[in-house]
Amino acid sequence: MKIISIKTAFSLAQKTRKNQNIPAVQAIINQVERNGDLALFRFEKKFNGANLKNLLVSKKEITDAYKLVTKDQIDAITEAKNRLIKTESALKRKLGKIIINTDGTKITKSFEPLNIVGCYVPGGLARYPSSTIMSIVPAKLAGVESIIVVTPPNKQGKIDPLVLVAADVCGANMIFKVGGAHAIAALAFGTKSIPKVDKIVGPGGAFVTTAKYLVTNTASIDMLAGPTELVILADDSTDPKLVALDLVSQAEHSSDTKCQLITTSPILANKVNSEIAELLSSIPRKELVQSSLKKNGFIAVGKLSDAILLANKISPEHIQIMTKNPNKVAQKIKTAGLVLIGQNTPSAASDYLLGTNHILPTNQFGRSRGSLSMLDFLKIQTTIESSKPELQKINKHLKTLTQSENLPNHYNAVRKRL
Repeated sequence: MKIISIKTAFSLAQKTRKNQNIPAVQAIINQVERNGDLALFRFEKKFNGANLKNLLVSKKEITDAYKLVTKDQIDAITEAKNRLIKTESALKRKLGKIIINTDGTKITKSFEPLNIVGCYVPGGLARYPSSTIMSIVPAKLAGVESIIVVTPPNKQGKIDPLVLVAADVCGANMIFKVGGAHAIAALAFGTKSIPKVDKIVGPGGAFVTTAKYLVTNTASIDMLAGPTELVILADDSTDPKLVALDLVSQAEHSSDTKCQLITTSPILANKVNSEIAELLSSIPRKELVQSSLKKNGFIAVGKLSDAILLANKISPEHIQIMTKNPNKVAQKIKTAGLVLIGQNTPSAASDYLLGTNHILPTNQFGRSRGSLSMLDFLKIQTTIESSKPELQKINKHLKTLTQSENLPNHYNAVRKRL
């Protein structure tokens, strides 16, 4: 990884790239909107090499999937599910009906589940039963009636058995063999096979993220959760081997992940680079890791105060604080999707079993939201009931405001009741 100053890193963080995928993705979306399932079959053949006869995963396929996984794998899926349920249940207990009574007006606010949602589970270079868990569990706990999963098949038209088992264990209602931008379009507009959903959640590659952005006038989305991002903020108290391992662990997702180290120690910077070079001589998925770190990675060196400013400027998906006083530093990080504190809280563990959700905002959207949660599957329903005495009380001010906005019929609608 290149070693640069924090000042140079600031200039890199300020650069924005134009999304070159929009025209191609919009063309895919348009074809799905026009041609429905026919377009989906055609795109699965084109992009995944799969000759599909149907899109819906059958009950037999799910049953057969259980025969292809081990008890240990099922136990691990169940444990991840239960840990996430524990976290989300604690949040759910904080939510209740709110009633406000003011001078004859009763306002009620309640948290109501969405009716139908689509969960995108990525495939391609890796398999992600963990992402299956992270999207379905909070939806189920929120009380969503119908949970639809879409995920790309392999060339044989099969879904990874671990993904099928995870979806079944977590309570998906339907699973479809379709991925990419065309799957997002199918969820947004609906086809003969795939129902139109109220909201689309889940991470994906560049085309999937672009598609989610482009369908937001038709369906809600959770966030633009694109390729993985990791920033490690470390000082000379940190074990360089752990830093190298953590950077490599996230860089293996794909060649477009962004894994970066910000440090106050030039010595640590050089040691981490040496550790990475040593790891690259023997690790699996070497080509992906090397490509990712070379293309998108850097090590920035400077003062701690500047390091914190840079971390907040980058607004990464994950930030690991590996310093002498990690809790103190963590309090100053305001824009990351997830803050991991201390030497023993690696992002690799949070991806699976720490009880947090690994579907997180990227592309600096950590400035305005956090991880996926059951809140993403609820809407605040407001009801209001007024009375004649209350209308009488606000009559004077209502007249003033409606006249100020030149909307006299608003006032007439109220005055008639008085």
